Amino acid sequence: MAPVLTQKRKRMVTKDGHSTMKISRSSRICHTRLANLWGILIDLKWRWMLVVYPASFVIQWLVFAVFWYILAEVNGDLWIDHDNPPQNHTVCVRYVTSFKTAFSFSLETQLTIGYGTMYPSGECLASITLLAAQMLSGLMLESFITGAFVAKIARPKNGIYSIRFTDLAVVAHIGGIPNLIFQVANVQPRPLTNVHVSAILYEERENDQLYQTSVDFHLDSINSTECPLFIFPLTYYHSITPSSPLAAFLQHEDPGHFELVVFISAIQEVTGEPYHRRTSYLPSEIMLNHYFASIITRDSNGEYIIKMENFDKTIPEFPTAADPKSSKRTDIGIHINGQHIDNFQISETGVAE
Repeated sequence: MAPVLTQKRKRMVTKDGHSTMKISRSSRICHTRLANLWGILIDLKWRWMLVVYPASFVIQWLVFAVFWYILAEVNGDLWIDHDNPPQNHTVCVRYVTSFKTAFSFSLETQLTIGYGTMYPSGECLASITLLAAQMLSGLMLESFITGAFVAKIARPKNGIYSIRFTDLAVVAHIGGIPNLIFQVANVQPRPLTNVHVSAILYEERENDQLYQTSVDFHLDSINSTECPLFIFPLTYYHSITPSSPLAAFLQHEDPGHFELVVFISAIQEVTGEPYHRRTSYLPSEIMLNHYFASIITRDSNGEYIIKMENFDKTIPEFPTAADPKSSKRTDIGIHINGQHIDNFQISETGVAE
């Protein structure tokens, strides 16, 4: 059995948050999808939505044009003179003498633009029944399609792209403890509120099964994943302790292929609309012994400036902070008047590239 996650396969979640998982087709799955017709319309791309919107009305006009034509044919209205109809003959719809005129009458009825030459007869029960059916179905179709169109416009899908994650994550040492760090920024001028971040680690194990483990992140030095106001880039940390699911990765053991998927949710302050954004990090996208460059500065007027050009910039750590074994230590003894008093060590360090 081939592994579920390999470098040759696509990642589960793309960097911009789209899922690449595919579901095999079956009749039950297709039935479930069709049952959620509203969700299908909302998820349609705009180019298809602009086709579905007018096509749904045209199809309805054509369907009822066929009904009006059949009614005229059954009632014998296609082969008579509508100006001088035979005695004892009730014309259901005046001047519907072909399919073209039946389609025109269906269009006039649906759009309620008023009847001119063609109009239904009040003495024909079949025409009244068909007229009521077309009007009711037209109102339902218009409400459904127009509602989906408006909901698609109002959906904050494009607004979520104002939330940016760093392309890479880093592992830096804080207080001697390694931390997995990533940053997230809000590039729109309007602030977001009630920001919440969570993460799931998807990994393969020996039995080729895909497992998921929750990974806790906290905001800066605050032991919380929530932020009340999102106006400047936020930095999130995960302490890689021995109990952390990422401990094997830090110890340079073979953790297998894994994917860390990060989720963020926030609320737009002005409209109250919820925003949801996600991204993922592969092992190759996590830099060891690095930290992010500072991106917040002040200008000459004392105003804060966010330097987005440094958002993805990383800087290597000193080896003493990353790995005490990488530093060179020299023992030096202290002698006074020829007598040994004490020893001390000198550590020589350099910047890890």
